[in-house]
Amino acid sequence: MSVSYPKKEKLKSKKLIEQLFSEGQSVSAFPLRLVYMPTSFDDDVVAKTGVSVSKRNFKTAVDRNRIKRLLREVYRLNKAVYFNNITTQYAFMILYIGKDKPTMTQVESRMKLLFEKFSNKVSQ
Repeated sequence: MSVSYPKKEKLKSKKLIEQLFSEGQSVSAFPLRLVYMPTSFDDDVVAKTGVSVSKRNFKTAVDRNRIKRLLREVYRLNKAVYFNNITTQYAFMILYIGKDKPTMTQVESRMKLLFEKFSNKVSQ
């Protein structure tokens, strides 16, 4: 798996996002939450991922966009480590549920913990 985040790996389908929130499972590592669901895609990607930040906690779009940018970057850098051995296709939504503006290192450490929890839960 390459260290890029191309368009075909982005979760954009409204139907799939609604299904993900209604039927998906989740793991948390505060201030992050991962909602996931096994599914199948037409293209040959292992996972399609989306990120979201609450408008309630961050009123200005500048803050929300910065946090989303951090989430996408940390996901891009770490996805190869955690998702290389997965054979099932998944839809992911990474939610930032904290109230403080994070730094890159905070997001990275929590994201790694989140992916480890996901890997443990899926391998059981």
